[in-house]
Amino acid sequence: MAKPTDDETLALIGRDYYLGNMSKVEIATSYGISRFQVARMLEEARSKGIVRIEVVFPNSHTAADPRRLRDALGVEAVIVTPTGADDARTRDLMAQAAAKELVKRTRPGFTVGISWSRTLDLAARHIDTLPPCDLVQLAGALPVPGSGNSVELLRLLGHATTGRIWPIWAPLVVENTATAESLKRQPEISQALTKADTLDLAVVALGSWKPGTSTVWDRVDNATRLACTKAGAVAECSGRLLDADGDPVLTDLDDRVIAVTIEQLRHTPHVVVVAQGAERTDAVRAAARAGIIGTLIVDEELAEVLEEQESHERRQAPAT
Repeated sequence: MAKPTDDETLALIGRDYYLGNMSKVEIATSYGISRFQVARMLEEARSKGIVRIEVVFPNSHTAADPRRLRDALGVEAVIVTPTGADDARTRDLMAQAAAKELVKRTRPGFTVGISWSRTLDLAARHIDTLPPCDLVQLAGALPVPGSGNSVELLRLLGHATTGRIWPIWAPLVVENTATAESLKRQPEISQALTKADTLDLAVVALGSWKPGTSTVWDRVDNATRLACTKAGAVAECSGRLLDADGDPVLTDLDDRVIAVTIEQLRHTPHVVVVAQGAERTDAVRAAARAGIIGTLIVDEELAEVLEEQESHERRQAPAT
């Protein structure tokens, strides 16, 4: 009999453990290896997708189909996470998915950009190890009481890898254009913003241009909010605004933001976007039209509304 390949061995061991209910000790004896090797091989089988574990929550009745939603939005992948018992649990489930996706997609030598949100802050705490890579802060600091900030997030992830760290030592939004331009000329900030031109992977959070769904909204005055709304803003990503067609909204605020640009995200080979809650529906659709989403991570509530809207539009579209 031909000797199985390494991946075939992983599949066989996975079958014996998960379907055959054999113990690790029994498998170790059968294959002539240690039980610790069995444990490592089971982990490898999961990380390679050879073994896939599905957890179905009894109270979860989502009808959203990630593949159908992926095709409707025109993105590479959609991951739908369960809606938890409360907002904190929902956010943590999304954070775990984001952490897993970041680890899975990072390769040695990559340049990885990461923005800040409460979900991404949690995600960083679920990551113990990353391949050697450079980490780039994609947006200036915008501290939220009790939730950390982007500099702390980058420092935390830095402990998981051996690459270089490119922080942005500046606020996300400053008072005027002159201050922003002055800060962008500072060598450390300039280098980080320029480094975003060469990203291999980015992980960002998406907000809506509404109260309570964008941290930037809460940091600007009413005149700025109104001007951006009148200009068509529906989505906010790292301080950059998008209209419903996915085009950047270029107002005075855009000149005051110190962060990665929409164009830099468009040129990034893969961008993981995290969004939570039905109120971000228009924002997700705008970001998809902007061409900045590679993998979309959403909770059940948002996924169902997105799919409902896409289905409605298909029904309303004239027959060809």
